[in-house]
Amino acid sequence: MRTRRHIRIGVHDTPLALAKAKRVQAALEKLRAPAPVVVIPTTPRVPGADRPVSAVEQALLDGRCDVVVRHVKDVPAFPLIRPGTVVGAYPRRGDIRDALVHPAHLPLDRLPPGTTIGTGSVRRAAYLARSHPHLKVMPLLGTIEERLKALEADGVHALILASHALELIGQDHRASEILPVERVCPPLGAAATALHCRSDDEDTLAAVRQLDDARTRREITAERMLLCILRAGGHAPPAGFCTTLRDGHLSLRGVLVQPDGRRFVASHQRGMDPVDLGAVVGFDLLSSRGHYLIADREAQRR
Repeated sequence: MRTRRHIRIGVHDTPLALAKAKRVQAALEKLRAPAPVVVIPTTPRVPGADRPVSAVEQALLDGRCDVVVRHVKDVPAFPLIRPGTVVGAYPRRGDIRDALVHPAHLPLDRLPPGTTIGTGSVRRAAYLARSHPHLKVMPLLGTIEERLKALEADGVHALILASHALELIGQDHRASEILPVERVCPPLGAAATALHCRSDDEDTLAAVRQLDDARTRREITAERMLLCILRAGGHAPPAGFCTTLRDGHLSLRGVLVQPDGRRFVASHQRGMDPVDLGAVVGFDLLSSRGHYLIADREAQRR
C-alpha cells in the first residue's frame, strides 16, 4: 500500500473507546497510513429522541475526521447505517462473554445470599433474576473504570462487566469468572468494533478495508439484521450472538427476556446468508410472543 495522507480517527472521549481507537491506530500505521486520534466530546442523548446523529457521526459527516470507531453493541438498531456513511471494516471481534468481578475471586454460584451485584444492564439483571434470585442487583452506570472504583466503596460486592472491555483496559486479571453464553447471553454486537467512513472517501476506505475480518462481518451482519427486525431499542436490547460453523454455515441465537426474568423467548437457526438468517430469527422471536416483551419494555420507558 502506498503512503497516503493522514487518516484521522474520531472517537468518543471515554477510556474504553480510546483503547479501541489506539488499536485501530496501530493497525493502520502498520499499513503505512499515519492515523492521529481525534477525540470527540460525548453529547448527552435527549430522552425520547429518535436515533439522533451521534457526536462522532456528525464529526465524520462534517469532515473533522475520516473514520470513527464505534462499539457495535451501542449503535442503535435503525437505521442500520447513516446515509452518506459506510462500515469500512469490522476488525476481528473479541470475547463476547461477560465476566464476574469479585474481590475474593468467588464464582457466581458461590456468592452468598444477599450479595449485591452492580450492573447498568437490564439484560444482565434479567438473567440474574432468573438464575440467582437470592442475589441483589444494584443499578450502576458510568464508565468501566468508574464501576470498578465503586466496587465495595459504594456497597457493591461484585460486578458483571464485558470480558472484552476488561481486556481492552488491561484489567482482565480482575475477572473471577468468565460466564458462559448459555448462562448470560451477550448483547447483539458484543465485543465488535465498526469502523465507519464516508461512503465517497475511497482513499480512506481502501486503507480501512484491509482491517476487515470477513468472518466477523458475516456474523455482525446477521446480528444487526436481527436487531433491526426487533427494533427493541438500546434501553433494553435483546440478547444473542452469531457464530461460524466449520462448514461455513452461520448459527444465530436470539433471545428476548422480560426485565424481571419471568418471561423468556429464544430462537436458534442456521443458514448461509446473514441477512436472511437475521430476519428469520427476528420474525421467529416476534411470532413466539416476543412482541409482547418488546411492548412491555416500550411501556416501561414511557
